[in-house]
Amino acid sequence: MVKHAPLFTPILVVGCIIILVSFAVRASFGVFQIPVADEFGWLRTEFSLAIAVQNLAWGIGQPIFGALAEKTSDRTAILFGSLIYAAGLVLTAVSTTPLEHQLYAWLVGFGIAGTGFGVILAVVGRAASDENRSMALAIATAAGSAGQVFGAPLAEWMLTIMSWQMVFIWFAVGILALILTLPLIRSPTVASKKELEESLGQVLQSAFRDPSYTLIFLGFFSCGYQLAFITAHFPALVTEMCGPIQPGGALYSIGITSTSALGAVAIALIGLANIAGTLAAGWAGKYYPKKYLLAGIYSARTLVAALFFVFPISPLSVIVFSIAMGALWLATVPLTSGLVAHIYGLRYMGTLYGIVFFSHQLGSFVGVWLGGEMYDLYGDYTAVWWIGVAVGAFSAIVHLPIREAPLESTPKVMA
Repeated sequence: MVKHAPLFTPILVVGCIIILVSFAVRASFGVFQIPVADEFGWLRTEFSLAIAVQNLAWGIGQPIFGALAEKTSDRTAILFGSLIYAAGLVLTAVSTTPLEHQLYAWLVGFGIAGTGFGVILAVVGRAASDENRSMALAIATAAGSAGQVFGAPLAEWMLTIMSWQMVFIWFAVGILALILTLPLIRSPTVASKKELEESLGQVLQSAFRDPSYTLIFLGFFSCGYQLAFITAHFPALVTEMCGPIQPGGALYSIGITSTSALGAVAIALIGLANIAGTLAAGWAGKYYPKKYLLAGIYSARTLVAALFFVFPISPLSVIVFSIAMGALWLATVPLTSGLVAHIYGLRYMGTLYGIVFFSHQLGSFVGVWLGGEMYDLYGDYTAVWWIGVAVGAFSAIVHLPIREAPLESTPKVMA
């Protein structure tokens, strides 16, 4: 009888805890848009730019922390990420100018890079068996959604009993607590003899010459644009553009009495629905070509986003949209990271996926910044929303030509 490797390992469990806490904090930033702007009298652009810079720093830091983990150890990368993340949150809490918020956003972004997908998925991917890898990556990704489920509502509730500055301080304490989990991070290096003999430079050179790597890089842009825009601006969008919640209605009866509360709940619903969506994507990635699954996910996102703005925005449409978009939210992550591992191997997965993830975060920067900029220009989010619909359609198309086979078995690409 064949003995199968266990799916749940200490590394997977600890990886899930780290991503859950890291993403709970990260997913709550949209809740602070209005409180921070109102306290200082800032335009929406100011705090939006800080969140945009945070996302850009996350993208820049991802391959750096991936390389650090591969050259030293995973625990070293996570330790530095936790310390930088906490420092950024504390410094943001004592900031009083837009420039300070935008400056310390770099620290928060680098901290997320050290405690987020690039490092943790590489750890989980190397530790998992071939048969379990797709699902293990999906479970770790879904943990990020679990953090999103309670991150925004927790921040909304904390704002009712303390200042936004104190919320940031308590979030920093939570990030520092992640250091206690590090002794359990002992990921083996699972790689072929050929992968172990290759240097990082050789692998990067091969990847950069491969058109499929470029297509994966380009395709991940819209994912970052859509996710970061919604995380940062959707609570405010719902607060200002959604029809009123009727007293005595179903939402009112469960305590959702304002559109601002509905906006926070919408982020949680997205995270909740994405747990199921991401796990389904991980399961499907084991049996079906990942590039076609990715093209399908981006096509579905495009349709869902377009329909949301075609019809009047109401509490019901917000809930339906949140559940539908949530099912597609991070489903791209285990498929994209799994595609990188499948084509280019596990040895330098953290660095290679980190570079691809930079495209995601470049999209995040554009989505968050453009959201604030175009809001101040036009007074609502309509124009920037339709740009997101267009880039989603672009990503659906560019995944189709990807050659989904290990690089060593593909024809040599001429320099």
